[in-house]
Amino acid sequence: MSVLVLLLSVGAACCLGFGFVLQQQAAAHAPLSDFLSPRLLLDLIRVPRWLGGIGLMVCGMALGAIALSHGEVTLVEPLLATNLLFALVLSRRQTRQPLGRQGWAGLVLLAGGVTAFIVAGQPEGGAAVGGPFRQWLIIGVMVGLALLLTAYAKRSRLSAAPVLLAVAAGLLYGVQDALTRASGQLFGETGWGGLFTSWQPYGVVLLGVTGLLLVQSAFEAGSLRMSLPALTAAQPLAGIACGVGFLGDRLRMDAGALAWEAAGLAGVVVGVVLLGMHPAMPCGSAGGSAGGTRESSGVRVA
Repeated sequence: MSVLVLLLSVGAACCLGFGFVLQQQAAAHAPLSDFLSPRLLLDLIRVPRWLGGIGLMVCGMALGAIALSHGEVTLVEPLLATNLLFALVLSRRQTRQPLGRQGWAGLVLLAGGVTAFIVAGQPEGGAAVGGPFRQWLIIGVMVGLALLLTAYAKRSRLSAAPVLLAVAAGLLYGVQDALTRASGQLFGETGWGGLFTSWQPYGVVLLGVTGLLLVQSAFEAGSLRMSLPALTAAQPLAGIACGVGFLGDRLRMDAGALAWEAAGLAGVVVGVVLLGMHPAMPCGSAGGSAGGTRESSGVRVA
């Protein structure tokens, strides 16, 4: 594994984790009438804390894109899942909650799961496989699942909406990461002309904007404990599926390696849930939380 890819991926995870916390603190006070509406982004753009969170997220995505240009999706995605560790660090500083058994267990499972998956799988890059049909099939399945989850979340509103929208956004972000790598490969082969005449970079932008709206709606509808674990778990799973499915990433496929890879991914998911549900994570919900008020016509953060 390249040290550069490791540093870039962990740096991206740090920016994403800090950015998500700041975004949720602002979005939790947005008017509920903006739920799943582009108006939500127009309201939030007036909040300095949200803009700071978006700035950090953009930095994280840029670092992640550079990491993807040097490493495989199946390698970078598990490392990006460690963003929850950095989100917990910032939240702990604000809530002053001790890490405790749950925090240590989540930390060990997340870090151990990422390590087990990478060491056992030994991800390697390769040429795209399966042709356009397989590519569109996998992307279609991911986007279709995201649409179904979003439709159900719109019906359920505040009960299950944060989790459903976060999973939907994670699926879209996983596909976005795969298309980011594909765009990087196109640029290396064809330059700017070939890049801008291909659909992949426009898909990256569309998925990014749609995912952003879903994430902010999830942050608006419920606490960070409900949304961030689902987002963090869904994104690497979707990215790995795309990496192996059509980008040509290769993992070891013998029985022992597959067992450790599955155990590693399970450890990542369980660790993410434990850390996301840690008492240090903000528990303010759509009804408002300490330090701010929910208004019907705008956003106010005290």
